[in-house]
Amino acid sequence: MEKDKNTNNYVFGLDIGTRSIVGVVGYLEYGRFKIAAMAEKLHTTRSMLDGQIHDIYKVGDTIRQVKLSLESQLDIDLKDVCIAAAGRVLRTVNSTAEYEFEEETRVTQEDIYSLNLLAVEHAHNKINDGSSKEKFYCVGNTPIRYQLNDYDIGNLEGHKARKIYVELIATFLPEEVVDGLYEAVEYAGLNVASLTLEPIASMNVAIPEQYRLLNICLVDVGAGTSDICITKDGSIVAYGMIPLAGDEITEKIAKNYLVDFNTAETIKIAASNPENDIVTFNDIMGLEQKVPSSEIQAIADESIANMAKATADRIIELNGGKSVNAVFVVGGGGKMPSYVGHLAKDLSIAPERVAIRGKEVLTTVDFNIEGFEKDSLYVTPIGICTNYYTQKNKFIFVNVNNERIKLYDNNKLTVFDAIMQIGYPNEKLFPRRGKEIEYMLNGKTRLVRGLPGEGAVITLNKEQASLNTPIEQNDVIYVEESTIGEAASMTLGQIEEFGSDITFDVNGKNIVCPRFAYVNGELKSEFYDIRNGDAVRIENFYTVGQLFTFLDLDYSKYDIMVNNMPADKMTKVYENFTVDFNEKSEQKDYNDAQYEDIDNEDVNSEDVKNNIKHSEERTSGSDSDTDGNINADNNESNNQRNNESDKESDNESSIIRDITIIVNNAPVTLSGKSHYILVDLFQFYDFDLSKPKGNIVILLNGETCEYTASINDGDVVKIYWE
Repeated sequence: MEKDKNTNNYVFGLDIGTRSIVGVVGYLEYGRFKIAAMAEKLHTTRSMLDGQIHDIYKVGDTIRQVKLSLESQLDIDLKDVCIAAAGRVLRTVNSTAEYEFEEETRVTQEDIYSLNLLAVEHAHNKINDGSSKEKFYCVGNTPIRYQLNDYDIGNLEGHKARKIYVELIATFLPEEVVDGLYEAVEYAGLNVASLTLEPIASMNVAIPEQYRLLNICLVDVGAGTSDICITKDGSIVAYGMIPLAGDEITEKIAKNYLVDFNTAETIKIAASNPENDIVTFNDIMGLEQKVPSSEIQAIADESIANMAKATADRIIELNGGKSVNAVFVVGGGGKMPSYVGHLAKDLSIAPERVAIRGKEVLTTVDFNIEGFEKDSLYVTPIGICTNYYTQKNKFIFVNVNNERIKLYDNNKLTVFDAIMQIGYPNEKLFPRRGKEIEYMLNGKTRLVRGLPGEGAVITLNKEQASLNTPIEQNDVIYVEESTIGEAASMTLGQIEEFGSDITFDVNGKNIVCPRFAYVNGELKSEFYDIRNGDAVRIENFYTVGQLFTFLDLDYSKYDIMVNNMPADKMTKVYENFTVDFNEKSEQKDYNDAQYEDIDNEDVNSEDVKNNIKHSEERTSGSDSDTDGNINADNNESNNQRNNESDKESDNESSIIRDITIIVNNAPVTLSGKSHYILVDLFQFYDFDLSKPKGNIVILLNGETCEYTASINDGDVVKIYWE
């Protein structure tokens, strides 16, 4: 095979083991995997323990050496690599997903792939939504069963379906395990093309699908971990691991013969070779030792037995409390002669049903290279390569606001996924409204929202982007947070209810009047700016006193009927009520001109609307109550009373009467006098003046006043310390 053939189809796989790193480059052709180059390097130090990278940069250096060796063999540059993680602290989640088509559809490979990814996403959300702060990443998934229109089926592809379903096992590892692998690979100048789990990779080679109907187990015995995978009824049903493997044996040999770890590893390998009866080595004292292989095997047997027992217990646990029918062993750690025997004994199965699998399972792999032959050591790295074609699970790295993050790639990642990964607040992505105003209108809560600001400005690789823009490996994203809009504002005149008029029938003519509005008990004009917490009351009536004031008439000079019933100053007049009045005989001549004006034409609210603007000024010194009654006694025309009217007023003032005023938003009734001044209210309202808490503030109808100021029925008083 020429080395430049099919270079575009090359797949580069790395088995990053505890003792060594194996690199394989090959391609798939007509169902056979053809190896174009292989390289293996031992770690110079114990930079990995139990499958976990401890020294990222030393591991990265070893990866670079493997990469350079392969590149020199092939005369090409390698940029992307497939890797696998050991099952250390492995977590598995059973997950399901289903998809319904709008109409009966023939299922494609893409449909199956999307269905599997949906189930993986469900598992991903489930494992990362727990109370633990530890973050897990998916490193592989294996379908257990599929359903077509609610019936089990082995392969969905090509069938017509309305609904498809999958149940699968998703495997997860903690972030630090995955991150260490990625960092070491990138340090060596490579990008991760796919990530899987070592037992998944081994299973794809060692146990073909036709064997998976049987309840069998694959054990990948490495240097630091023993990874376990179990099949049953045509599917992979469980994954697991134990942190015991070949290094346990090596450490036992090192301690017994006083040698360093690397020498002990050499002794172990030599003793495992049936052709070596005697193993020769130098101990740390510099003395040459010649030891029979049988002696070394006997010393190692205790560690082997412990390792096999722990493996058997884990297999039984994963298999629902019972043993499996057979076990395939791959990896260098399982080559010690007594390992398979101990494992068979602990599983209570026949010894011939536990076997090391090497060249027997590599029948579809072509080794066209020198220095390597089919061996159980290479099942995993070859499986990592072939896994690329069937399951491209991977992560991508992107930068968001100068923060580098890792995302599980489901082939539909967007800017939004990246932004959420860094915990960017949702509210800073979308336009934010300015401060709102909440107020009460006639006892009901009203809300005025602020104006919206501008949405977040997002760039992807310095180009304008949106939240839905797809992202890829090494993209650079910048997000400039959204802005806050202007605060809410509203005047009384902008309230819909305030803008409507009230129409009365006055002596047969339509009188259209504007409405009165009170804010916190005080009469306000249409130009008043509503504030947060204001209590607004817009009346749906006039009192007779208010109506006559706005008609610029003195109600006291008329006999008044409302809906044919006698009325006084306090009588309420609602929409479309009828008001009839006749002047009293003694006032007839005086009022002829005024009455004539009203009788000749309708009165429109626009003619009197300006009165509201100055209503606060008119209420100062006038009679006002909580129902909005305004007495026009202070009008210039009404001050020109004749002597007879003055006498009537004098007589009325001598009559003892009760009045009700509003003090700090609460009604208070004063009694026992014909005329009241402000200081009188302290006899009826509990306000302790004997213990000053600052300067006292007294407002009468919104204005500062003296203690001797007159108060009348309906006045509004506020008293407080400041």
